[in-house]
Amino acid sequence: MSFYWVKTNSFIKKVFSKYCWDIPNNEKKIYLTFDDGPTPEITDWVLSELKKFDAKATFFCIGKNIKANLALFEKLITEGHSIGNHTMNHVNGWKSHTNEYIENVKNCADILDEQEKAPHHLLFRPPYGKIKKAQSKILRKLGYKIVMWDVLSADFDQSITPEKCLENVTKNVKSGSVIVFHDSIKASPNLRFALPRTLHFLKENGYKFDIIH
Repeated sequence: MSFYWVKTNSFIKKVFSKYCWDIPNNEKKIYLTFDDGPTPEITDWVLSELKKFDAKATFFCIGKNIKANLALFEKLITEGHSIGNHTMNHVNGWKSHTNEYIENVKNCADILDEQEKAPHHLLFRPPYGKIKKAQSKILRKLGYKIVMWDVLSADFDQSITPEKCLENVTKNVKSGSVIVFHDSIKASPNLRFALPRTLHFLKENGYKFDIIH
């Protein structure tokens, strides 16, 4: 199993302070995010679950998936969700030459720019959370806000139970948390269990859903 942390600690946030890890507020606002879509069936299902709770979210989309599923991508926009760039081909920054990485991000940006109504606000999340300092510096100079996370559901981890996936969120969420799910085939078994219960938990505990700008 790959190493990852479910709850981002204050030390990490301080060391990498130029990234957005959470959005502190006193209104119990939290920020649901979904990576890797749009994916037929999975993303549609996510949208229907969000609608039940009148919840808005931010979707970090892969460029090649947008191209393959334009109607589904447009549905994200028309239903009032925010859009972020997740590279064209889900590229690992640690394993990529900086120029190639930036080009891949720009290719995804071109796809987003073709969709006139896409409110992507120059948001970027690096796949796997892995990005080199030089890559980050260039993207920030281009105006991107690099959005990481405060709470990771780990829905992608097929070695954990759906119940553990849910617990990863409910035990760690607080006002201002940026929560990560994935609208992907790989994550769907955990997601289908955890997302409806997460939405119910958040609503019952007075949290409000907001999008990242």
